[in-house]
Amino acid sequence: MKVIAFTGPSGTGKSFRAIGVAHEHHCDGIIDDGLLIEGTKILAGTSAKTEQNKVQAVKRAIFMDREHCETVKKALAGSDIQNLLVIGTSDKMAVTICKHLGLPAPAEYVHIQDIATVREMKKARDLRIKEGKHIVPVPTIELKPHLSGVLVDLPHRLFGRNKKHKNIQEKSIVRPAFSYYGKITVTDYVVSDIVRIVVEKNKNVDRITSIKVRRPADTSKGMTIYLDLVLFFGAEIFDTVKQLQTKIKLKVEGMTSMPVKDINVSVRSLTVRQERTAQKTSEENA
Repeated sequence: MKVIAFTGPSGTGKSFRAIGVAHEHHCDGIIDDGLLIEGTKILAGTSAKTEQNKVQAVKRAIFMDREHCETVKKALAGSDIQNLLVIGTSDKMAVTICKHLGLPAPAEYVHIQDIATVREMKKARDLRIKEGKHIVPVPTIELKPHLSGVLVDLPHRLFGRNKKHKNIQEKSIVRPAFSYYGKITVTDYVVSDIVRIVVEKNKNVDRITSIKVRRPADTSKGMTIYLDLVLFFGAEIFDTVKQLQTKIKLKVEGMTSMPVKDINVSVRSLTVRQERTAQKTSEENA
């Protein structure tokens, strides 16, 4: 396998230009921020952009985690990739990635300074610093299962009307938690409140008996939410639960930028709507 290294300082537009550079050098695979990409598909890996801080993001990007590294190595061995583009913030980082993945040393180095103007790199840097926007060189629909909660949108004409990039649209914009200044902590209580608000809007739910949130040490693997409910008799249980799971995942990931792995819902019992209404009326009259 031939390796081409594409390097340059963080935030200068490497991922934005990755597809173009890969095409020019006949690379059918890309290693970028912990992901192994072939064409428009993510073959393996976990994106560094799922991490909550820059230190962990760097470790993820250079495949320091053994399980992560072995998963990508196995995918590479089973792929048809002949030429691989390895993206890094420096030549040394590209070499380190190659060593960890058992790849040959880069046969050629491409530097962002050689293909982008100072103005283009400055604009990319401004977007990174001021808005926390990062590029991933795959379509949004492919990225959703891997980066739930940090997706923003497609970068249409992100760098203006440059004809060079006119037809290269297979990219997505994400906003990782570590992009922001300072430390942001979202407690389990906040997640529970979001869940509670979503559930209470469903007319088939009588009440919530319990909400629990469990987060693994590796936050990129996603939290698990446990929800115990009492539904009204007559509700379509399966449809109601699936609808709640979908809405909870959407709201929690959208509001917290943290991935949700599982939402386990337990329906504890059913109540009759009319009986509860009659009971409530009787209590009010008393």
